[in-house]
This record gives sequence, C-alpha cells and structure tokens, in this order.
Amino acid sequence: MNIAIVTGASSGLGAEIVRQLAEGAFGPLDQIWAVSRRAEKTGPLVRPFALDLTDPASFDVLEEALDKTPDARVALLVNNAGFGTFGDFAAMPPEDNANMVRLLMLAPVELTYRALPHMSAGSRILNVSSVAAFMPQPGLATYSAAKRFVLDLSRALDAELGPVGIHVTALCPKFMRTGFLDHAGADDLAARMAGLTGFEDVRRVARLGLRATRAGRALCIPSADMRAFYAAAKLLPYPLVLNLERALMRP
Repeated sequence: MNIAIVTGASSGLGAEIVRQLAEGAFGPLDQIWAVSRRAEKTGPLVRPFALDLTDPASFDVLEEALDKTPDARVALLVNNAGFGTFGDFAAMPPEDNANMVRLLMLAPVELTYRALPHMSAGSRILNVSSVAAFMPQPGLATYSAAKRFVLDLSRALDAELGPVGIHVTALCPKFMRTGFLDHAGADDLAARMAGLTGFEDVRRVARLGLRATRAGRALCIPSADMRAFYAAAKLLPYPLVLNLERALMRP
C-alpha cells in the first residue's frame, strides 16, 4: 500500500499539497494520511489524523498506524506543519518559542525516524523550510533558526539516503497568502516583511515542491528573486545583508 503522509494538512500549503496529491501529482497513491489538529476527511483517498505534533505521543500514534497497515510503504512524507510568531525573543511568551522548536524541528526528526522503516527506493521526503532560513532574522529569531535547521537537516539526509534511492527535498517559499500571517502577531513587522518579499501563490509552491520532490532534487526555491537572495546571503557578510534588509523594510 503506497501512502503519503502530510502534516499541517488542514489549511494553506498542506491542504493544497493534499489536493494535488489526490489529483495524481505524485503518481498513484492508495492513501493520503492528512495530519492536523482539526483533521477531517476531504476525499476518498484521505485518511485524517487529528494530532497535535507538539505532543510526543502523536508520533507513537502514527508509527503504530503504519505498523498495523498491511504492506505499508511510505511513498512520500511531507513535513509541513508549523507556525511562526513575530517579535523580539525576550518579549515573546516562552511557550511560543518552545512550541516552535517542537513543531518545526522535533516533529520532522521524529516523523522521519518513524517513516524510514517503511520507505524504500523511490520514496521521498519533502520538508517545508522557508526563505527565512537563508540568514538569521531578528524579530523572527526562533522561526528562522528552526527553518535553517530544517534546511540543513534535509540536505544532509538527502546525501545520506540518496545511495539507497530515497531523496529529501527542502522547499523554501516566501510568504504565501495563508493563515500564517493572521496568527504571527506583530502585524506591522509582518506586513513590512511581506511587502519586501511579495507573496507566492500557494498552488504554484505546492506544484513546484512536489515536482522537485519527485525528481529527487535536494533544494527547491520557487521564486527567482529568493534564489538570488540565497546566493547573496551565502556570499556577502551577514551584517551587510542585515543592514540592507533593514533599510528596505523601513516604513
């Protein structure tokens, strides 16, 4: 049985990925396991899991479900669940930073461990990172650091697993018109950051991310301007890039 597992599947990019998978964007699948806090069945292939991935018990639930599914083969794991909160680190509620670490860093690690025994040559992992991973982001410190972890983990795992035919893709989109900004707080800073980078289309990001994943590419940056930013962030000194970003974001 070929299974795709998608976290953060109830809205935004996750819901769009589930929709495109159901339409055959990754080839034939027997089931799509849609993991979210408010899971609901959205099609004949979809098996919903209502789980909070900041709770370690949720990983045991998914592992047990895989173990109990006859001939379960994880064709695709999409680690997409996440949230971000804008603002100075010291002013943020400690639970926000802790839950970002759990959801953005620990959950992909745990789910990859649980899924790997059910993967084989041709299986794929798509980890949703962000353009925020390209350099440290004051005002988004924990989120950008966590997304950098996802980016680096993905590229290292792709190098490790590639020889057995399993590839890992890091997807790095910029802001999309989803519920992310509605819940991020610090509306002025969020609006200026979104105004600086512009918005990406969720359907396009999902399509390009799945295409890169099928092809076994280690990195997918959907927008051309962010590919240029990625190169600049690697070549130029961090203080210079940070000062330029701050100048561009000034009201």
